Amino acid sequence: METAYFAAGCFWGVQQRFHALTGVSDTEVGYMGGHTHSPDYKTVCSGTTGHAEAVKITFDPHVISYEELLSRFFAWHDPTQVNRQGPDIGTQYRSAIFPQTDAQRDAAQQKIQALEASGQFSAPIATTIEVAHQFWEAEAYHQHYLEKRGLGHCGL
Repeated sequence: METAYFAAGCFWGVQQRFHALTGVSDTEVGYMGGHTHSPDYKTVCSGTTGHAEAVKITFDPHVISYEELLSRFFAWHDPTQVNRQGPDIGTQYRSAIFPQTDAQRDAAQQKIQALEASGQFSAPIATTIEVAHQFWEAEAYHQHYLEKRGLGHCGL
C-alpha cells in the first residue's frame, strides 16, 4: 500500500470521491502544509496556521496508480483558482499536492507540465507541490462527513 495527499478545496467532497475509487482502501481528512503544531478546524479556518484542508489516501498501486489519482484530482476541481474553490475562499482551500516520494513529486510535476501544455485551461495551473511531512487528522465529525449526513455530492 502507498499513501498520497491532496488538497482541492473543502476536504469533504474530495474525500468522498477518492474513497469511492477501486484500489483506494482508506481516506482521512486533515490538515497539511502549515506551521503550527496540532491544528484544529477553527484555527485552520482563521487563515493563521498555513494549513490546507487535505485528504490522505491509502491505495494499492497495483490496482490504481498514483498517476490515475493525479488525473482524478485535476479533473475534480479547478486547479487554476488561487486559494479558493468555488465559494470557499482562503489559503486552507488551496490546490496542493504533498508528494511523499521523489517518484510522486516527478509524476506531479509532469502532470502539471502536461496540463499547462494541453491548453485545457484558460489560466495557469495554480496547484502547488509542497513539502509537508506531517498530516494532522481532522476532528472525527469531519471524517466521511457527507456520507454520515446522507449527502450524495459536494460542489467541487
